[in-house]
Amino acid sequence: MFKINENYLKLPGSYLFSDIAKKVKAFGEANPDKKIIRLGIGDVTLPLAPAVISALHKATDEMAVKDTFKGYSPDLGYEFLRSLIAEHDYKARGVELALDEIFISDGAKSDSANIQEIFGQDNKIAVCDPVYPVYVDSNVMAGRTGDYLSETGKWTKVIYMPCTKETNFAPEFPKEEPDIIYLCFPNNPTGSTVNKKQLQEWVDYANKVGAVIIYDAAYEAYISEEDVPHTIYECEGAKTCAIELRSFSKNAGFTGTRLGFTVIPKELKAGEVSLNSLWARRHGTKFNGAPYIIQAAGAAVYSEEGKKQTREQIAYYMNNARVIKEGLESSGYTVSGGVNAPYIWLKTPDKMTSWEYFDYLLKEANVVGTPGSGFGPSGEGYFRLTAFGTYENTVEAIERIKKL
Repeated sequence: MFKINENYLKLPGSYLFSDIAKKVKAFGEANPDKKIIRLGIGDVTLPLAPAVISALHKATDEMAVKDTFKGYSPDLGYEFLRSLIAEHDYKARGVELALDEIFISDGAKSDSANIQEIFGQDNKIAVCDPVYPVYVDSNVMAGRTGDYLSETGKWTKVIYMPCTKETNFAPEFPKEEPDIIYLCFPNNPTGSTVNKKQLQEWVDYANKVGAVIIYDAAYEAYISEEDVPHTIYECEGAKTCAIELRSFSKNAGFTGTRLGFTVIPKELKAGEVSLNSLWARRHGTKFNGAPYIIQAAGAAVYSEEGKKQTREQIAYYMNNARVIKEGLESSGYTVSGGVNAPYIWLKTPDKMTSWEYFDYLLKEANVVGTPGSGFGPSGEGYFRLTAFGTYENTVEAIERIKKL
């Protein structure tokens, strides 16, 4: 009789956003006359930029011609895209990367879940709390997290780094030394950031204790403040301790087309073993590459037209964030985020739990958000709203909330 991976049985309940979808579906079916405004899942609503659409059409036409047809992409991704990434995302910020340190993928979510495969099972992981659930769940599946304690909402072998109002929703160094540290800035779900000095301290700490930082920079395009780093490699010594994850989903609206990349410098080693070579082996074995037409569309993001058009889209979403933030603050809510990230993190009113507030907001205002407890124990009593809706729906949602 076959056996299953028993680590999967340890996962509590279902995935956060699946739970939300089921609740919203049930409410919608019971109240077909209600207009539900969704500010929960961080999915974009604007169409792809014209420059991207044009590149998609051109690449699709190429696939119909014998001489320009493309099959499997190269293991690391097409050089034309990796060259643009190296030039615009890194060299422009004073960071030199070799092209074989950049691995094209189908998105940061996949890479953030898969990257743990190259590490030993006995590594101790440290996560910010609240935390993007994929970081923890993928390590649960690998058997690295111990047992789940429902009374605390914690895993016994996970090192939690509370991110609270008192710390400006940034983590402090853990008392127990970790082997793998997950950091996400600008942060999902809190929208918080750290400045370059603070991030440099994390790099120094990781190099000192021999830890690796898995740095999720999916929202770097939303940074507006000058002292907030766009890449961890702006910090001295980061190439010997950090892996960086990037996404085209939020900076260019590729949620439905799927494109991202991971950077692993060759200097990052475990003893004499290069993590770059390990990931290259894994990448070549388990991944057949993002489609040519999608990589061609990704290249268009770096064109002058693409950069202009995607900046306009980011400005649109950040204006939504301003509307949400200012609207909630004017109604007496305690709010953070919404400055360098498209997420607004609010304290639930009247001592409601985060799920109680979810139900209240859905029933009374027909607005969907995300309960903070779904992101970890320190998320209890908080709630996330996203700025990825349409401007009209965003304004209407806040007006509904203000009337409660």
